[in-house]
Amino acid sequence: MGPAPAGAQDRGTAGEPEVIEVALEGTAKEGKKESSKKRTLAGSPVEGLLQPAKLSRAELYKEPTSEELNRLRETESLFHSSLLRLQVEELLKEVRLPEKKKERIDAFLREVNQRVLKVPSTLKTELTDQTWLPAGVRVPLHQVPYTVKGCFRFLPPAQVTVVGSYLLGTCIRPDINVDMAVTMPREILQDKDGLNQRYFRKRALYLAHLAHHLGQDPFFGSVRFSYTNGCHLKPSLLLRPRGKDERLVTVRLHPCPPPDFFRPCRLLPSKNNVRSAWYRGQSPPGDGSPEPPTPHYNAWVLQDMTLESHVQLLSTVLGSALGLKDGVALLKVWLRQRELDKGLGGFSGFLVSMLVAFLVSTRKIHTTMSGYQVLRSVLQFLATTDLTVNGISLCLSSDPSLPALADFHQAFPVVFLDSSGCLNLCADVTASTYHQVQHEARLSMLLLMTPKPMIRAFDHILHLHPLSRLQAACHRLKMWPELQDLGGDYVSAALGSLTTLLEQGLGSRLHLLAHSRPPVSEWDISQDPPKHRDSGTLTLGLLLRPEGLTSVLELGPEANQPEAADFRQFWGSRSELRRFQDGAIREAVVWEAASMAQKRLIPHQVVTHLLALHANIPDTCVHYVGGLLDALIQSPKENSSTGEEALAAAVRCYDDLSRLLWGLEGLPLTVSAVQGAHPVLRYTEVFPPTPVRPAYSFYEQLRERASLLPRPDKPCPAYVEPMTVVCHLEGSGQWPQDAEAIRRVRAAFQLRLAELLTQQHGLQCRATATHTDVLKDGFVFRVRVAYQREPQILREMRSPEGMISLRDTPASLRLDRDTRHLPLLTSALHGLQQQHPAFSGVARLAKRWVRAQLLGEGFTDESLDLVVAALFLHPEPFTPPSSPQVGFLRFLFLVSTFDWKNNPLIVNLNNELTVEEQQEIRSGFLAARTQLPVMVIVTPQDRKNSVWTQDGPSPQILQQLVVLAAEALPVLEKQLMDPRGPGDIRTVFRPPLDMYDVLIRLSPRHIPRHRQAVDSPAASFCRGLLSEPGPSSLMPVLGYDPPQLYLAQLREAFGDLALFFYDQHGGEVIGVLWKPSSFQPQPFKASNTKGRMVMSQGEELVMVPNVEAILEDLAILGEGLVQAVEARSEKWTV
Repeated sequence: MGPAPAGAQDRGTAGEPEVIEVALEGTAKEGKKESSKKRTLAGSPVEGLLQPAKLSRAELYKEPTSEELNRLRETESLFHSSLLRLQVEELLKEVRLPEKKKERIDAFLREVNQRVLKVPSTLKTELTDQTWLPAGVRVPLHQVPYTVKGCFRFLPPAQVTVVGSYLLGTCIRPDINVDMAVTMPREILQDKDGLNQRYFRKRALYLAHLAHHLGQDPFFGSVRFSYTNGCHLKPSLLLRPRGKDERLVTVRLHPCPPPDFFRPCRLLPSKNNVRSAWYRGQSPPGDGSPEPPTPHYNAWVLQDMTLESHVQLLSTVLGSALGLKDGVALLKVWLRQRELDKGLGGFSGFLVSMLVAFLVSTRKIHTTMSGYQVLRSVLQFLATTDLTVNGISLCLSSDPSLPALADFHQAFPVVFLDSSGCLNLCADVTASTYHQVQHEARLSMLLLMTPKPMIRAFDHILHLHPLSRLQAACHRLKMWPELQDLGGDYVSAALGSLTTLLEQGLGSRLHLLAHSRPPVSEWDISQDPPKHRDSGTLTLGLLLRPEGLTSVLELGPEANQPEAADFRQFWGSRSELRRFQDGAIREAVVWEAASMAQKRLIPHQVVTHLLALHANIPDTCVHYVGGLLDALIQSPKENSSTGEEALAAAVRCYDDLSRLLWGLEGLPLTVSAVQGAHPVLRYTEVFPPTPVRPAYSFYEQLRERASLLPRPDKPCPAYVEPMTVVCHLEGSGQWPQDAEAIRRVRAAFQLRLAELLTQQHGLQCRATATHTDVLKDGFVFRVRVAYQREPQILREMRSPEGMISLRDTPASLRLDRDTRHLPLLTSALHGLQQQHPAFSGVARLAKRWVRAQLLGEGFTDESLDLVVAALFLHPEPFTPPSSPQVGFLRFLFLVSTFDWKNNPLIVNLNNELTVEEQQEIRSGFLAARTQLPVMVIVTPQDRKNSVWTQDGPSPQILQQLVVLAAEALPVLEKQLMDPRGPGDIRTVFRPPLDMYDVLIRLSPRHIPRHRQAVDSPAASFCRGLLSEPGPSSLMPVLGYDPPQLYLAQLREAFGDLALFFYDQHGGEVIGVLWKPSSFQPQPFKASNTKGRMVMSQGEELVMVPNVEAILEDLAILGEGLVQAVEARSEKWTV
């Protein structure tokens, strides 16, 4: 097993020192290239382990130099941790631009400058006369309406200057973009060009002429158009070098007016610069009504005017302060990993640079700070400052003619003014995006750089597609002024209203609503610019609150309150008057949801209803992704429930039985504790049991034992698994001190327990020496009597001299695990389920997937439950999942990226472990690594031994799981983010069978859980159960699963030659993988002939596997169960 991919999380947990992870997209992909086809599941347990550096004694005790002392002092004051400093420096080294590349980029920029200045001028024409444009170039702007006043001619730029992060030294890899401001000469602009998009039309024509000439220049590899930050009124020209440097850099040309060309007072947010009569094609109203303000339009003009002044400001602030530059670079990586900087409305790297400048000006950041301190200070500021309520400003002027912050708050959702006091730098940032930035800043004090794609960060996702429906939504919502301001961009116009609508409707169910618009891709200069509807899909992410999520009632005001009319208007036909138990008559909305799975999807009903009612968006255009994986954990005959109700019924029945055991009269010793010890009782059984009532005609009856037997002429009966319950008896001096005697006393208690339950409560019981099976309300419980000192007695070893010493034995460890650890774990996870209702669904999906990959035998139920528990107890950098879907995606991510070799997975149940104890656990783990299992899971009750992974998985099986999870995650995320629908969601659950050497096909007739298969059969065999539950006087057949019995025989007979893999939930195939060592010739021994044949090798007789005979034996052992044995590989022919 190799080391985990880059980005592997030390998810140790809360309270640790901050950890920055170098988890940049693209760096973690190497581990995923390995095909899932034929793999050797090899891996040395020592390979990849972190080893301490070996130093000589002289090096170890050498005095530190003054330089080292200064560095240590600096690390202590600026980073608080040497590890953190190393991680920050490593991350910066990875994203910084190397000097060699800078030289090549500078040379390219000089050539661009010269070529742009040499572009020839054109004759003066009307703006609407564009016949002068060559045929191979299109204007990169939607000219709607087309008619506009003004003239245009092209003159070479007044100057071309580099602006942006490249000049400041804060640009980051992998995509290096250099922005160049191309200042248009004053001669081609007129005073009133700020009106009616004239400036933007001239800007686009200027760019088109540049594109035509530069596109013919062989110096450039590609010349294409793109939108600046997604704004469709502001295209830019992208230039890339030719040849091997094509990916080196992208230069973006931004035409801009001369500084101070437009008067800022005419571009304030309260002013109108797009006349309604021109935009709508209507004659101006004669009633003297004021024109609606166009704040976004004005801000876009101002942005072009201030390109250079902003660079000068940032250059002054950042200057030679390396710490500030490092901080800006780290913030940009953080934004990119959180997907917060994309397209129109994103929180760009420029904004965080200006935010750093603001914090320097207010002395909240000092120029001597380290990059990490700058990062923390900015995140702290974002987490605690709501710019949607209280804006901030870089302007120091007290000029009374400048507008107040309140004026900007009326026009924009987020306010951050530049040094002029006229431009809102956050003009394009939506309130949803800023709240998402705040949310991420609060969460980001730990795992700072982990990638957070939307599908993994939000509980539910919805795609609005096609985007043309939002045009109708704008008309329905009467958004003409917004369309006028935004130049017809109906997606941006509708976005704010839609998010506000959904936030109001989802109310207490919603923690955060975020949106994502795919960046508009660049296009060829010979093509028309993409239309708004071509920009893909609008995706909304819902982060839900578990406490309000499953409520079926929206409670409105009382009928006689004035707010009742608003409530009815908001909810439409869904609102109705209802009388409540307290006598109040209120408006209310009741959602249809019977099961927990349906209640989790109430937000789907809310969203589709409100969008159809208020925005004229039909449900066919809303693709909601929230419960698509539910089908994989639905019981075979249940389409609306994912089993939570069945699990709750089983737990209620267990509670009743527990009370009966506590109240039993006639036992020699009283019951001191009754504890559940089965996955059902912690809500993690993949397919929960249902009350069973056997059809007697399906079985042979054993009258003397009141039991049933399967009939050979019938299909295999339904699988009934008893639920284990541990019943502790009080201590007493009468208990014997001999292990065998204790076993016999326990057997007597099991018999007495069965008698008393039958006599006092009429329950059907069957007692054995180790347990008592109890049939209650159709559920079967397996009650095991336990004596708390028995494990201690099993540890006692008596020496020949009569001395007693304590030593762990396999029997004592097994008994301690089953009677102490397992009930404690079941109780803790039962409590976790009460806190986080999604835990059950996530754990069951995770186990369903692991078993579907045929790897279930390698992992205990408890180990997988604990891995899932870690997602809820230590969710950083996320919040705990509120839906099974997002929890399962994070399970795949955790399994595939966690460094299992060098870290224990600490699951801090009930928050019992302190930070110091966790650190101690890690130190002990590293010291004892070679003696520990390959997968180490630590809990407060199990701090050293990892009892749940002692028997598996092996390094090879764990590596196989890691590889499969790494391959499944991107496939599933891509499916769920596809707005046209996910396709076949079961794809990632189907196992790769091409890696196995032999496949054994089984007959569905003898697979009792056949209907639980990933691809559930359309029809299966009757399993001998009556459809209506009722009382039964006979104990059903328990734990009878022919494929599992067959597997046990195979492992006993051929376990030294092969590994066997099977999906216990209805799998029809057993995969067989030959062990590489089994084909090594063995010396001839009469005792070693099983499955082997004798061959002569030189003068010696050796034993080699007799493959043909083994394949024949596989079929013979499974006669009646095995349909076919397929040999799949030629590599092992002897």
